[in-house]
Amino acid sequence: MTARPVRMPGPGDLDRAWQAVSAVLEPTPLIPSGGLAPDALLKLETFQPTGSFKARGALAAVAALPEGVPAVTASAGNHGLGMGYAAARSGAEVTVVTSARASMAKIDKIGAYPVRLILHGQTYDEAEAHAMTLPGHYVSPYNDPAVIAGQGTIGRELDTQVDGPLTVIAPVGGGGLLAGLCLWARERGDVRVVGVESAVSRGVSASVAAGRVVEVEVGETFADGLPGNLEPGCVTPAVIGDTAELTSVTDDQLRTALRWLFHEHGLVAEGAGAAGLAAVLAGRTEVTGRTVVVVSGRNITVPTYIDAIRES
Repeated sequence: MTARPVRMPGPGDLDRAWQAVSAVLEPTPLIPSGGLAPDALLKLETFQPTGSFKARGALAAVAALPEGVPAVTASAGNHGLGMGYAAARSGAEVTVVTSARASMAKIDKIGAYPVRLILHGQTYDEAEAHAMTLPGHYVSPYNDPAVIAGQGTIGRELDTQVDGPLTVIAPVGGGGLLAGLCLWARERGDVRVVGVESAVSRGVSASVAAGRVVEVEVGETFADGLPGNLEPGCVTPAVIGDTAELTSVTDDQLRTALRWLFHEHGLVAEGAGAAGLAAVLAGRTEVTGRTVVVVSGRNITVPTYIDAIRES
């Protein structure tokens, strides 16, 4: 796959994304979680209409489309759901390509939206490569200035919900969410940002360390929203830069986080959605000041969830 020219996002993108997102989505809950850490808060993106923060980036991206131009995207599931939701709201023409191994819970939900759904390949990387060959404007789940800015609207909501200084901890797959939070954090100046990858897929941290996109070995994980290599030339590592700290968690630590979230708050999350929480519980990041943990999604099949929270 060759690198595409992708523009770096800036403050103007965040302003436009906030206009598009806040016009449609209600702010998600921010709840106290003193059992996690003193003054800790959970930002529940699980309460989005699609069950995931990805609705933000999709709404921002569709709003930024030139009039009459169709959108095409690849997705492990949640971004596809977001694009479907945005298509239903706007009437935009959207094609979603996902791999045959993506979560069936997400694939079934994507198909309920007015999109053209294509299953291609066995990995996200294969689905992404195919999507880029299709006609239309390609909207990456992470390597797109409007998508990055859309995810950064979580920060704009936090501006209205909680005073700083803050430590904000969030999951990292392709880095779109973390890059958006870094874009916002640089505006604030009193926000520490921590990104949490799967231990078997550390493409963002490797690329940030190298100063360029590098390919890494990707292992198996039940957190299907986290693994995969970055698109060549991806801008998220450059947007993140030295603004965020990066760490990782194992599948066992993710399972512990899912159980904790259920027992302590009666809440369901998918594996990727609980990565930030897993890092705090496992001591994989220092907790300083008022901490906001982004619980980013809840779209998981019942058998996978039951298996994940079952005590060993």
